Amino acid sequence: MNTLHTERRAPRVAVAGVTGYAGAELARLLLDHPQLQGAAPTFLGRGEVVPLSALHPQLKSPEADRLVVEPFSWELVASRNIELLFLATPHEQSREWVPEALDRGLRVIDLSGAWRLAEESNRTVYKFEDKDAKRAAEVQASSVYGMPELHRDAIAQACLVANPGCYATSVILALKPLIAAGLVDIEHGIIADSKSGVSGAGKAATAKTHFMYAADNLSAYGLFGHRHLGELFEQLDVHHEQLTFTPHLLPIPRGILSTIYVRFREQQDVEAITRCYQEFYAESPMVRLFATPELPQIQYSVRSSYCDIGFQLAPDDKRCILVSCLDNLLKGAAGQAVQNMNIMYGWKENEGLL
Repeated sequence: MNTLHTERRAPRVAVAGVTGYAGAELARLLLDHPQLQGAAPTFLGRGEVVPLSALHPQLKSPEADRLVVEPFSWELVASRNIELLFLATPHEQSREWVPEALDRGLRVIDLSGAWRLAEESNRTVYKFEDKDAKRAAEVQASSVYGMPELHRDAIAQACLVANPGCYATSVILALKPLIAAGLVDIEHGIIADSKSGVSGAGKAATAKTHFMYAADNLSAYGLFGHRHLGELFEQLDVHHEQLTFTPHLLPIPRGILSTIYVRFREQQDVEAITRCYQEFYAESPMVRLFATPELPQIQYSVRSSYCDIGFQLAPDDKRCILVSCLDNLLKGAAGQAVQNMNIMYGWKENEGLL
């Protein structure tokens, strides 16, 4: 664990974009965080000043009732001596604001997809139009993909952490130990079948997320073109032909379950696969491993910042089904962002998350 920041005081923190589901969870976690007691975050939004508890009544408390969401401005950020800026903003907004934030000496944890992808071909799905392409390329090169279980040391030193996508987190955490160990027959192909609650689509209702469409229904979407695909390719080091990912919309508020189908290069046994996971996640407090034949379920991880992983091996000892579950608003968004903050400032990785 990097100790660069262990002796310093807690940073002054601001959150931009607190109105959405992930923003509300981020506010809740930060307000309760042991290291930030007595130093409430600055909450930033658009328009007029609004009481935080008016936006999110579930956060009502004597402290929260005194807090407001103020219109964003760089002048306000500077006047509050903000050191760490969380962005729970649309991709395009984060793409615009992050370069200036870094130029002003801030550290940034961005919950959007603006800076997650190193390869330009994977970023085309976002259709970014950078005003300063050279500066954007420099910022992109400095960005660290904020999955603590994979990039803990780099996160500790980072000025810009790009928080992973929720689907991507569930799939990558299940697959990475096996692929890194060289066990998976990648050329045979991997299938990741993922299902998410409707909060993953954001707070604004759409034709496919309102109650009359989503209730009593299950639908696939984003086939061969979902925004999280690039994260899977880059973090797992696989190609388009080697992994098929299909997301689905579940008629529940929150939670993700990914069922992943792999074939091993050689026959394996349960003990060897279990050992592979245990060794890979030995220092990862927010990953819980289920002992075969028990498998994770959404109800076990929902409203927590854990990712739960389990598997079952086929009778031929070569095919295996992995099951990964997490809360898309917590380990898939706000919880992982706080986990990254903990690492950046030398605190316990799970502080404020249990």
